[in-house]
Amino acid sequence: MLRKPAVAGQFYNGTSDGLKEQVAQYIVDTPRIPVIGAVCPHAGLVYSGHVAGAVYSKIQIPDTFVLLGPNHTGLGANVSLMSSGVWEIPTGSFSIDEVLAHRIYSNAPETISKDTKAHLLEHSIEVQLPFISFFSTDVKIVPMVFMQASLEDCRLIGEAVGKAIKDIQHPVTIIASSDMSHYVSDSEARSLDRLAIEQILALNPEGLYRTVLTKGISMCGYIPVTVMLYAAIYLNATASELVKYATSADVSGDYAHVVGYAGIIVK
Repeated sequence: MLRKPAVAGQFYNGTSDGLKEQVAQYIVDTPRIPVIGAVCPHAGLVYSGHVAGAVYSKIQIPDTFVLLGPNHTGLGANVSLMSSGVWEIPTGSFSIDEVLAHRIYSNAPETISKDTKAHLLEHSIEVQLPFISFFSTDVKIVPMVFMQASLEDCRLIGEAVGKAIKDIQHPVTIIASSDMSHYVSDSEARSLDRLAIEQILALNPEGLYRTVLTKGISMCGYIPVTVMLYAAIYLNATASELVKYATSADVSGDYAHVVGYAGIIVK
């Protein structure tokens, strides 16, 4: 199926030329390196684009991105893998890497569902695509969104992703799409987000999962990030780096009700 853009003109500029110009202002001149995984925000580009742009500017673009995002719509299965088709945005289209998608599913069929419904209106993965298309539209993608998953589910799925990538013969990077704290004060967001970021930088998926739940951190994509960390560990990740952190107050000026954004790479 052709997955048409759901949030063009809302989360990002809806025209091809306008979107290219919008993304270009967030790209920085920095050496690019091979990256196993990354954490990127998914808010409207006017708020979080500078954080996402800093992350994608550091990534040596692979042949395939595995894109993991939270399910905001409530549609579809708990863990939804779109295993075939094409995703379209104003600046290009992306085919799904069907071979890699099939291998991921085959490694954990008891926890992963092949499902398109969850992806139709979900923005968390779509908002990654303008940055990817800025560098290349030859890239393939594997989109997965998560509504619910236990820590054990996250481990099983993360290892399924890692094993599938290890068995494939081309470069793959895993993007976990997440914003951080939601609708708290700037100071509270920064304090709580620091706790979650510390666990990500320590490559500690269990620590992240438990910290978010015990501290009540409203990080929407903690499950995708937990899965990414388990996959990265399976793929022998040894280091991580906080590329950039910000809150929406940096743009809006409203320090009473913010959303936090973290950009992290895992290598």
